Formats: sequence, structure tokens, C-alpha cells
Amino acid sequence: MRKAIQRGVNPWAVNGAPPARRSVMSSGYEAAQASRRLASWTPGGEGVNSLLIGNSDMLRQRSRDIVRRNAWATNGVDSLTSNLVGKGIKPRSILTEAKFNATAHALWERWVDESDAHEIQNFYGLQALAVRAMVEGGEVLIRLRHRRPEDGLVVPLQIQLLEAEHLPTTLNQDLPNGNRIRGGIEFDAINRRVAYHLYPEHPGEYRMFGAGATQPVRVPASEVLHLFRPLRPGQIRGEPWLTQALIKLHVLDQYEDAELERKKTAALLAGFITRAAPDVGVIGEDGMSDDGLAVVDWAPGTIQTLLAGEDIKFSDPADVGPNYDRFLRMQHLAVAAAMGITYEQLTGDLSLVNFSSIRAGLVEMRRKMEQWQQITIIHQMCRPIWTRWMDQAVLSGALRAPGYVGRRHEYQAVKWIPHGWDWVDPLKDIQATVMEIRAGLISREQAISERGFSSEEIDRAVADDNSRADLLGLIYDSDPRHRTKTGNEVVQDQQDQQQDQQQDKNQ
Repeated sequence: MRKAIQRGVNPWAVNGAPPARRSVMSSGYEAAQASRRLASWTPGGEGVNSLLIGNSDMLRQRSRDIVRRNAWATNGVDSLTSNLVGKGIKPRSILTEAKFNATAHALWERWVDESDAHEIQNFYGLQALAVRAMVEGGEVLIRLRHRRPEDGLVVPLQIQLLEAEHLPTTLNQDLPNGNRIRGGIEFDAINRRVAYHLYPEHPGEYRMFGAGATQPVRVPASEVLHLFRPLRPGQIRGEPWLTQALIKLHVLDQYEDAELERKKTAALLAGFITRAAPDVGVIGEDGMSDDGLAVVDWAPGTIQTLLAGEDIKFSDPADVGPNYDRFLRMQHLAVAAAMGITYEQLTGDLSLVNFSSIRAGLVEMRRKMEQWQQITIIHQMCRPIWTRWMDQAVLSGALRAPGYVGRRHEYQAVKWIPHGWDWVDPLKDIQATVMEIRAGLISREQAISERGFSSEEIDRAVADDNSRADLLGLIYDSDPRHRTKTGNEVVQDQQDQQQDQQQDKNQ
């Protein structure tokens, strides 16, 4: 057969079986066959951008709707946001010049409170808001707004967040200069993003306020950041993170509402009096309503006398059964899996977990969180904002950086430190971290970074604590200069010996 292929001969003809017959005889991939079970499964072959441009508006609207009215969806979005951002993903300049780093950090902390163009959030609040908008709507746009010197900002730059609706999916055309607009994004001949065509106002606000231009405005791509999670190569627009759970959340929400109403109805004592004949009345005029129906007053201990031929029957609605909790749990497990979080994070139900199970779930979940932090949030949002901020700080004179033009990449070198996570058993984790550091498996800097801090901050804080304690004559058990790790006092002779050795080295 190999020789037949090399000579360009049909191998099936060599074996004496025509192609059609071989396709019937060979099983191939069962998932690709049109068998009875799969006859109705005929997905299309559209590209990712065709699918998103044609469906993203409806997906986004339904995602926003389910988050507004469904507690599980809201909690899931909140959980993703808090785990991805926490108290903020913070930058630390890693230039070898410590003085410049300290100055840059101090300037950045001052700018953090002035960064929001709407003057509502600080920079880390903008991070959380941007991530929430990305999770709920699939994407978010970040405009870099340059300000004038007279605006009085420490660095003349602010950040404006725009929801995905500002970028029209219906704008798709080829331009005379050879550029192409796809989903509101303009690309050049080599597929680089050169501009975004944005609505000045949110399209959903027109009906309420009737203001703002209805035509998109071309904004250079250098002034816009596009934050979204790409799932396929070549993808240009984002997909809401709740997409795979939307139908289940919607139907489950209706089911739970119906079940709640059923339980409410079942809790009411509903009785029905039946008569032998429709003209049979109740003894006495007081027992008749205006329309001639029997009036029955229910109260504790009531004994109601009925006429001859009358009978009373009570409603007996079916109970939900013993599998209701299990059914809801399975549905919530599917929703949590679709959103990338654990069942416990989605529902807050910790009744079935132990130390090992919840830690295993958190380890897997946090691995995904770290991936999304590094390749999506930091790369698409934090990194370019730091670059632009550094440029503006130097150009405005707020930050002195000699030789900045030739050493731009050196000055802009930065390490972004995400927040640290609290573990289930902090004692065991701290002991394990100490053992890793002492064994040389990780550095102290790495261990501190995993907790959301920098070693410079920790060292400076410890030094300040020690200086203040020495000034006030205070000795704490936590001070290794005076106490051992078991709490015993350090022998003064050992200290004197160490001082003598240090003096000898200095001489």
C-alpha cells in the first residue's frame, strides 16, 4: 500500500475495494457518522468571528439579564471578580536603580486615586470593574485619556471603561485604503488593529435620554485597550463567560420560581365544600354571601356545620420528593463548571466538603485564575497601562528618568503582583513555605509575591517595626534578634560573639 501511495495510485483500488465501499466497511470516527443517534446533530462550520458577530449581541443581553435577576449568576460573577482581582494586581518596578523604583512607586500610588476618568474608582477598583464587565459581557474597552497640564493630575493620564455595546458588531466593511472593519474593529493589510469605531454614548441609553451621536467615531487603536478572553485562534471579539450556562440558569430559575409558588400554595389550607344539588343553601341568611355562596370562616378550633348533602374536601398537592436537593446540586455543579469556579463558590454550600476535598478544588480553580491573570488581565490591561503611564510621567516631568529614550524598555520593566490567596489551613501552608525556602526550592521573594506583596515592602516594614520597638524599649517574642523561634531569650554572649566576628571582618 505504501508503494502505491508513493506512485500516486489509489490504494483502495489496489486492495480491490472502491472508496464508497470502504467508507461503509470502515468504522472511522463514530462521532462523525450520521447514525441514528447523531442524525440530528449537524453543526455548521462557521468561523469563530462569524459566530460571535452574528450572536454576541443576544448572548450579551441574555448574560446581563440573568446576572441581574438570578442570585447564583450574580454570585458566580462576584466570585470570579474577587478571585481574579481581589484587592488589586499591583506593579513593582524592577529597574536595578532602587532610588528610581521607590520614586516611581510613590508616584504611582498617588496616581492610583486619580486614575478614573469618571472619578468614582481608584485604579484597582477599575481593574475589578473591567474584569466584571468582561465576565458578564465577554469583553470591555479601556480608553487611555490624556489630560492637559492644567487639569492638575500628578500624571496627565486617566482611564475610561466602556462596555462592549460601544463597539458595534454590525459594522463590517472593506475600506478604500485596503483596511477592513470587522465587528467594529479596523484592521490593516497585515491584520494589525489600527482603530476602533466606537459609539460616543451607550446605545442602550438613547431611548431613555435621547442624547448622543448615533454614528460610531473612529478612535486610533493606540488609545484603546480591548480586554477579552480569546478561546480560538483569530478571535477578535469576546464571548460572555456565562454562555455555556445561560440556558440552564434561565430554565433553572423558572423551575425554582415555580417550585416556590407550589410550596406557597401547598402551605395554604384550601378546602372545597361540595353540594348534592346546586340549589341547596346554608341554614340561616348569615351563612350566605351576596352571590348566594356558602360562607365558611376558618379560625383555630373552628367546627363548621354543613347542610345535608354537603361534603368538604381538602387539596393535597404533590410534594417535591426526596431528590430535590440532589437535583439542584447537579444543576449548580454544571453551572459552576461552565463558569470556571467551584460549586462551593457558586452556592456557598460547604456542607459536603472536608479539608482535602476543598483544598483540591481550590488548587485546580486557582491554577485557572493564575492563567487568566497573567495572559489576559496583566497582558491586555495592566502592562500597556503601565507603559503609557511611564511615558506620560516622564514627558510631563513628574518622574525623572535620565536617558529615557534610549533606555525606555529598562525603565518600563515591571513585575505585576496579583493578590495573595488565603488557604484552608494557614499553619500547614506557612510551615511548608518555610521548608521550601530553607531547601532552596523557592526564594523568599517568590514566597512573598505569592502572598501579594513585594520583598521590598516587607523588609521596609520589618525594619520600621524594629526601629520603633528599639526606640521605645520594646521586646516582642516575634523579634528574632531577642527571641528564638521557641520564644526563649537569645543568649547575650552569642550576640557579643557575633558582633566581634563582624568587627573582625570589617577590619
